[in-house]
Parts: sequence; structure tokens; C-alpha cells
Amino acid sequence: MKSMVSPHRLGALAVLIITAALVLAGCSAAQQPAAQQPAAQQPAAQQQPAASGPTLGARGFDKAVVSTEWLAENLNNPNVRIVEVSVVPGLYEKGHIPGAVNFVWHTDFVDTVSRDIVSPERFQELVRAAGISNDSTVVLYGDNNNWFAAWGAWVFLQYGANDVRLLDGSRAKWEAESRELAIVPPTPAAGTFTVAQRGNLRVKLPDVLQVVEGQQTKDLIDIRSPDEFSGKIFAPEGFPELAIRAGHIPGAVNIPWKQALNEDGTFKSVDELRALYAEKGIDGSTPVITYCRIGERASHTWFVLSQILGYDVALYDGSWTEWGNTVGVPIANPSGTVWGER
Repeated sequence: MKSMVSPHRLGALAVLIITAALVLAGCSAAQQPAAQQPAAQQPAAQQQPAASGPTLGARGFDKAVVSTEWLAENLNNPNVRIVEVSVVPGLYEKGHIPGAVNFVWHTDFVDTVSRDIVSPERFQELVRAAGISNDSTVVLYGDNNNWFAAWGAWVFLQYGANDVRLLDGSRAKWEAESRELAIVPPTPAAGTFTVAQRGNLRVKLPDVLQVVEGQQTKDLIDIRSPDEFSGKIFAPEGFPELAIRAGHIPGAVNIPWKQALNEDGTFKSVDELRALYAEKGIDGSTPVITYCRIGERASHTWFVLSQILGYDVALYDGSWTEWGNTVGVPIANPSGTVWGER
């Protein structure tokens, strides 16, 4: 015998089917991936998610450093983008290399709230506004023998740039040769740079602690002055960034950053640089970590070792202000200096 379904039950079933269809349609629309929505409604960082950058291999002196003569000949090269990163406020505004954009190291290259480097989203925004794309040749320069220009190069390379160079002799050499300076900032067309992060150019405190405790084998280079390294002073005179302990990370060797430069601020030859570090046991056979007080001077040595010499090097940008202020980590303090002691 065939089962019979009442008209009332058929009507109720129909209502249930229609309701379910409407709910499923609503869920489908609500769960539509962002990639299928109009691009104009998405922030740039969502349209261009950070990817893993290619491995940064050895580049050598000729591809890591440019001379003032080379830069003067390439001022109008559309593929060359110039960035000034100076410490002294207002220096860029008084005159800069023609075509150079200005990056302020303590606001453009760092996150001022989290005490970290600039976020990938903000960095991408800044470099695009500077007219920089992934295939650009980026030349950085600044005052103080390229202290913070080297920091900028480290950030650029960490976020996926491939052709990043420093001006040999820094801003000082350009000025000493009475080369052209511009007053009006450039207004470049927007670039298309997309962040692709490299994770092997930076280490943090736990990584360094593993080295100190013997869990990893790496060379530590403290590039500060001998007086800072020994603990005689807490920081160079006039610098406010301090740690409440003086000294250095146990096991580190002291090779002051400026030893890599000639008297005129240009880099020493490759052979001279190799000999300089080899004398202290740094020959590239073991991975290296560089550090200083807040990371800027150590980025200069990082650039020399990794970009010019091709060694495997990472920067500990937390440096002594983090290590010396951290509870429970060991230090070496040959001078025995104690904070607040009279």
C-alpha cells in the first residue's frame, strides 16, 4: 500500500525547503572570499599579502656599494631610487642629493609604540610613495658614515628588496666633492613594491641566549667602542638610550664598526675587510650575530659582513639596551661598573 502525505504536511515541507535555501544563499554571500570582492574595497595590505622573500645570497662589493661618480651618472636613471636617512634633523631640507626622498629613521623605519621595526604594511606604503618598485635599484646614504642608511638597507632587504646599495663615503663625500644638492623634494610617481619578508636577517633575545648557553654555535660581534664593551661606560656621551648594566654579551668579540672604514669614510677593500674580521676569528665559516646599543651601528657591520663579504649574518637589533635591561640574562662586565654607584 502506498503511503499518503496530507496536503498540510506537503505545505509545511515546502516552507522548510524554501527557508533552508534562503539561509544557504545568505551564508554563501557572507562567506564570499575577500579576493572575489571589488579590489577598491580592500586595503592595500590585504590585496598584497606579505610573502616569503627569496634567499639573500652574496652580492659582493660592486653590487652592494656605489661610488659618488656612479651615482652622479645615474641621477636620471628611472630605475635608480635614492633615499636619504640622516640622524641630524633638518639636514635633508637644507640640501640633498637630487631625486632623493627622505626617510626619518625613528618614525619611518620603526614602530614607535611596540619598539619594533616598521610594520610590513606601513613599509610597503612608504616605499610605494617614494616611487620604489621591486625591480628598483635603491641607493641609501646619510650622515654619520651611513649609520642609519645601513639600518635602512637592512630593513629594505628584510622586507624583500633585492638591489639595495650604500653610497660609498656617505653624504660627507658627496658634499666634499662639491656635488649638486637640491632643496625641493621630488614628487615621484607611485611605485609598486610588494613586501616579501626574509626571516633570516634578524634575531631576537631568545635566539642570542641560546648562543650564550651553548645551544647554538654562532659568532657574536659587539661593534661598540672598547669602553662600552668593557663596561667602563654605559653609552657614548650624549646618547640617551641606556641600560642599567654595563658590559657585553658573554662570548662576544669586540670589533668597533668604524674599523671597516678608511679615514674619508669609504669602505676598506674586500681583502682588508676579510683580514680585519679574520684577526678576531670571524671568517664566515660560522653564522654571525652583530649587535650594538640600539642596532644602528651594528647594522653597518651587518652590511659589511653580509652584503660585501657574503657571510651568513643576522642583526640583533634589540642590542645592549634590551640585553642589559633584561632580568635574568648573563653579562660580562670586566670594568665592574655598577649603575648608580658613587
